[in-house]
Amino acid sequence: MPTLTRHDAQPPLQGAVEPTSIDLDISGMSCASCAARITKKLNKLDGVQATVNYATSKAHVLTTGPVEVRDLIEVVEAAGYGAALPEPAAPPADHAAKIRTRLVVAVILAIPVMVLSMIPALQFDGWQWVALALSLPVVFWCGEGFHRAAFTNLRHGATTMDTLISLGSLVSLGWSVWALVWGNAGHIGMRHHMTFALERADPSSALYLEASVGVITFILVGRWIEARNRAEAGSALQALLRMGAKSVRVVKNGEEVTVPIEALTVGDQFVVRPGEKIATDGRVLAGSSAVDASLVTGESLPVEVRPGDEIVGATVNTSGRLVVEATAVGSDTELSRIASLVEAAQTSRSKTQDLADKVSSIFVPTVLLISVLTMVVWALLGQGVTAAFTAGVAVLIIACPCALGLATPMALLAGTGRGARLGIVIKGAASLERARGIGVMAMDKTGTLTTGRMAVVQVWDQSGRAVNISDNPPALRVAAALETGSEHPISRAVVEACPAVAPAEDFQALPGRGVSGVVDGLPSKAGRVSLFDAIPGDLSRIVERAQSEGRTVLVVGRGDDILGAIAVSDEVKPEAITAVKRLIKAGVRPVLVTGDNSGAAARVAAETGIREVMSEVMPEDKVDLVRKLQGHETRVAMMGDGVNDAAALQAADLGVAMGTGTDVAIAASDIICTRGDPRLAVDALSLAHATDRTIRQNLFWAFAYNVVAIPVAALGLLSPVIAAAAMAFSSVFVVTNSMRLVRWHPEVSDSN
Repeated sequence: MPTLTRHDAQPPLQGAVEPTSIDLDISGMSCASCAARITKKLNKLDGVQATVNYATSKAHVLTTGPVEVRDLIEVVEAAGYGAALPEPAAPPADHAAKIRTRLVVAVILAIPVMVLSMIPALQFDGWQWVALALSLPVVFWCGEGFHRAAFTNLRHGATTMDTLISLGSLVSLGWSVWALVWGNAGHIGMRHHMTFALERADPSSALYLEASVGVITFILVGRWIEARNRAEAGSALQALLRMGAKSVRVVKNGEEVTVPIEALTVGDQFVVRPGEKIATDGRVLAGSSAVDASLVTGESLPVEVRPGDEIVGATVNTSGRLVVEATAVGSDTELSRIASLVEAAQTSRSKTQDLADKVSSIFVPTVLLISVLTMVVWALLGQGVTAAFTAGVAVLIIACPCALGLATPMALLAGTGRGARLGIVIKGAASLERARGIGVMAMDKTGTLTTGRMAVVQVWDQSGRAVNISDNPPALRVAAALETGSEHPISRAVVEACPAVAPAEDFQALPGRGVSGVVDGLPSKAGRVSLFDAIPGDLSRIVERAQSEGRTVLVVGRGDDILGAIAVSDEVKPEAITAVKRLIKAGVRPVLVTGDNSGAAARVAAETGIREVMSEVMPEDKVDLVRKLQGHETRVAMMGDGVNDAAALQAADLGVAMGTGTDVAIAASDIICTRGDPRLAVDALSLAHATDRTIRQNLFWAFAYNVVAIPVAALGLLSPVIAAAAMAFSSVFVVTNSMRLVRWHPEVSDSN
């Protein structure tokens, strides 16, 4: 076990109060700045340390003072949001579905408004009134969330992008209503002529309906995509909970009674049959078996257990019947501890996210100030209130962040769509951010670099000479005949290597040692070295060397003769060797981090070309190792596939999961390689860089557009149609630039 420095291992000071942990579900947040505002409010309470996670809509609070749950809820509600204790049985809210309904309505109603407003040839008599009727539900119902968020922020003296969206849509609609009712725009037969000249328009005929609905519709598209990504980001803990057993057979009065897992208490005895999940952490009372603990510990080989051994919940009993005494239930189990690690890792905020919030907090009030100053300057120049107000409104409309709202989601859609066709799933913009500047790739072994499946890899005869497996040598045939009667994963590997044999007679399992029976009329046995009195010297040395490399070795005997030995192990994927070479070539340092034994880890590292190895590492130690690597100012990626990797995947700057792994690892990661091919991890880094680069180009254009367009609007040189066309063109550019990712290809052709 490596020496580690735990971040949470420092003992509390003498007399210090142990903090109380409280989790709350938060509702009403519309952006990351909302989470930051709630965090700031909660942390003002005495003895409170709070972190609000926008991705999961949860607040995690540690308190050492007299603060109670109702005090925390009151603070959140006073900030304009909702808070409540979590309901364990309640399904997660589908925010994307709610947004999708409003988006569909907005698209259906907004397209006719925009087409009519921008194409004079389609403008029939009274078209402007039809456009108004279609615009009202888009602005007030579809955009209701933006208006509510803007009002909430206004109450607390804050401004966000929601403020601009709300103001832009309401002011443009309000001005259009004024022009229709009290101006000249409402006359039947009026036409909105397209002109490309920068000139001052007649304010009484100016309609901004296409701008009001366009703002709402474009931003809803971005919010819908964001909501889908948020749901995926917050699904890791749900996946962890789904891993555990749902029911358990408890022994009561000598009988087995099936009860819900929630009814199990410490001290209860329960039965686990072959193939079933172990319900909770416990101690074996009766029976022996091989337990597949790879999902939790990373151990590639099933672990032999017998009475007195400790076992972990959510692992799988592969062979014998076990009677277990529960030693921990609920939140005290190993699985729950891993879930806590994942949740803690999820609460961190990135530097880029903080920077984006800061830019937004400056950009919005700046636009509002420019709009007000434009009105004041025009009025002072004697241009009239109407002209001054028109110029101020133009600034608000042209500054509405349609392109900003689409810059990330559209590039994300194109990049993730292309990645999906290549077998790479990128979860969101934050994942792309984390892929930048990766210097170290920490890699799990079992199921990531190796197949995760037991197979016969070598057979030796009695003299220690290697023989061809396909020739079905005597040692392999006898072992297969004996192992046919066993369900052990190693037994299945032997039988798969030599399936066409008759099963042995008088089969008997020898727990912890091997199997025996009668083959071809002679007593035979296969198993550990300790099962035999003596083994030829050359064969013994080969067996010892194979075991030191982390392989499981079965010695086979028939009658009084030793027939040979069989090595079984979890083998390296051929693609893993290529993946490691490409990482090194790209300047990324590979590090093997595994819960398996040092011999198996050293063998895999030697075969793949990895120089740094950390073996026999438990889940919490993997998190510490990732943080230790990060402590050297290096951005760390973690690649894994099991429950034991979930917390480390979250703690790393970038989590890469094998799609052939567990739902927990997949949910906790940023990038998923769907085919289980580690070469895809290298392609994923390249695609993430390409998509991130596209997002930066989009954002640059969107901001540059505002920088150029706002002064033009402030000078009163933008007609309503040109303003709307310019806003639409900005969005079209973002979409077109993003779609280039659809044709992206990996630079190395062997990646697929």
